[in-house]
Amino acid sequence: MSRLPHARLPHAQRSPAAGVHLVRRPARRPARRRIATLVAALLALVGAALAAPAHGAAGANWWDPVARPAPDARIGVTGAPFTGTDAQGRVRGFVDAHDHIMANEGFGGRLICGKAFSEAGIEDALKDCPEHYPDGSLAIFDLITKGGDGKHDPVGWPTFADWPAHDSLTHQQNYYAWIERAWRGGERVLVNDLVTNGVICSVYFFKDRSCDEMTAIRLEAQKSYDLQAYIDTMYGGPGKGWFRIVTDSAQAREVVRQGKLAVVLGVETSEPFGCKQVLDIAQCGRADIDRGLDELYGLGVRSMFLCHKFDNALCGVRFDEGALGVAINAGQFLSTGTFWQTEKCAGPQHDNPIGLTPTPASVQERLPQGVTVPSYAGDAQCNTRGLTELGEYALRGMMRRGMMLELDHMSVKAAGRALDVMESQSYPGAVSSHSWMDLGWTERVYKLGGFVAQYMNGAQAFSDEAKRTDALRDKYGVGYGYGTDMNGVGGWPGPRGADTANPVRYPFRTADGGSLVDRPTTGSRTWDINTDGAAHYGLVPDWLEDIRQVGGQDVVDDLFRGAESYLTTWGASERHRAAVNLTGGSTAAASSAEWNPFVSYAPDRAIDGSSASRWASDWSDDQWLRVDLPATTLVSRVTLDWERAYARAYRIEVSTDGTTWHTVWSTTTGDGGLDTAQFPGVPARHVRVHGEQRATSWGYSLYDVGVYRA
Repeated sequence: MSRLPHARLPHAQRSPAAGVHLVRRPARRPARRRIATLVAALLALVGAALAAPAHGAAGANWWDPVARPAPDARIGVTGAPFTGTDAQGRVRGFVDAHDHIMANEGFGGRLICGKAFSEAGIEDALKDCPEHYPDGSLAIFDLITKGGDGKHDPVGWPTFADWPAHDSLTHQQNYYAWIERAWRGGERVLVNDLVTNGVICSVYFFKDRSCDEMTAIRLEAQKSYDLQAYIDTMYGGPGKGWFRIVTDSAQAREVVRQGKLAVVLGVETSEPFGCKQVLDIAQCGRADIDRGLDELYGLGVRSMFLCHKFDNALCGVRFDEGALGVAINAGQFLSTGTFWQTEKCAGPQHDNPIGLTPTPASVQERLPQGVTVPSYAGDAQCNTRGLTELGEYALRGMMRRGMMLELDHMSVKAAGRALDVMESQSYPGAVSSHSWMDLGWTERVYKLGGFVAQYMNGAQAFSDEAKRTDALRDKYGVGYGYGTDMNGVGGWPGPRGADTANPVRYPFRTADGGSLVDRPTTGSRTWDINTDGAAHYGLVPDWLEDIRQVGGQDVVDDLFRGAESYLTTWGASERHRAAVNLTGGSTAAASSAEWNPFVSYAPDRAIDGSSASRWASDWSDDQWLRVDLPATTLVSRVTLDWERAYARAYRIEVSTDGTTWHTVWSTTTGDGGLDTAQFPGVPARHVRVHGEQRATSWGYSLYDVGVYRA
């Protein structure tokens, strides 16, 4: 497949669709090239003033389109979008780290009804799926997710009697003019996650296309570039619109500096690169991953999930709970031949509880005869599946390309190993975009230089969680984000009521103070956050004002610093270069090596660069492994990849002469896996890992030891 050029604008030369009227502004008179006298200069100024359209007319300002389709939504925002940077050169604005603009193109094309845009106009874009007519009786997914009988008024434009709504998961919430309203309200970075799920597609009753996940991802990427071109056309041509798909952080910063919306493409799918697993056998290989990453990067994708909802060949997932979890677990069986498997968690972090809800009859009917969703022990709350060897290969491939990893939806075991890998390379590109990561990992993400956003919860819940983690953001000097997850079948904040003590009062000022926001109107329907909740994307500014009313200005201020923090994480990921492992050309010695007639566990096996070999000690506590570097050099980081026989307590020692040793790092709470010991740089010719207490009855065993300058 050919790659999409970054400035691909296929609609710029097309004429408007029949029935769509474009309102064009009068052109300004050209400025005079020569001014011979003062009189001529004054005449030129007068002439320009007379030719300019009146303030507030279509196209009078750079943020107004010169040719908006009519009829269309009215965004209800006046005033200039803020531009530039603050006094320290930092960009400003909100970041939505998780949205799905083109989800209607995934899942077989009939799960999310309506489009983000249509060249035939808003009436074509905002209409329901055909099977929902005349009264929603066949809105099966609406019935499953919302309850009741699923019935609703299917008419969208112009009445919108029943949708979009905060509790309707099957209707378009990302119409382009609603996104425009969010941009005018202060949003400056939006992560558009291309999304689908082959299993949901295959079991859903209605579809009009293939369920192949990569086919859907390609289409959604194409449609995203088409939307950019569609908006550009309204503003006079290529590159002139406010919706700018960006492929590097510098480009994003420039877009935000101009006052426009930087759109980052991400991917959230259950089987990226075709990497599903059937009966625990991977259906992909390293070559598939390399080709897939290259293709996604070529499409402009810069962040992605390695697993989502179902265990795959790359990693295990963090379970969904309740009735939805039961249904997804059944889907996992239908897709992979295995149900989720649990074990006791090794640490305080845990996956969501499952097995507490009976299996609905509608789910049981989908399973083969005699097969039932298993029950689970209450004290076994972690997925047994973590980050697989192929998953780690994919992660390292993302790191080489400067891409960001989405930790949400990964099992605790998978997320922990992913963080271990990134810490071992000081790689900052870790993102939690919508509250699906165990909150216990938050400081690890910040310490790496990563970014955290909270799901679009109600104003009170969102504010409470923001305040709970406020001290961490102050400690690491970072801003905050939100993940709307719109079109992501998650549910959104309901109304607090017009009679609440502190409602949103219209009109209100944006966070920068430069624009005035009134209620949005589309067709004959006007929405109010107090009585409608977060029904669609255009109500994001209203939701932020609701947070200000409930949680206070400090929460909004942290969110307003979100764009800078997200772009800082992205930029650091792009600039990252893997450090040189100093063990190349080194030798190793140890206090002991376990004897085996069939395989060597000699000390040098820990520095041979192979993950298939390892050093193993005798079975006692006081053991050590020493690495002798070719020359004395500055050392500030040591990585240890433990086999199951790991150390509970150990220390890292250095020496310049092999006789006098200094401890530079130690722990008494080792948990195995991949450890990274960081410390102030010290000169060292010899580095020693000194075990003090074993975590198992075996000795100590290391697959790999890395020694780095930084």
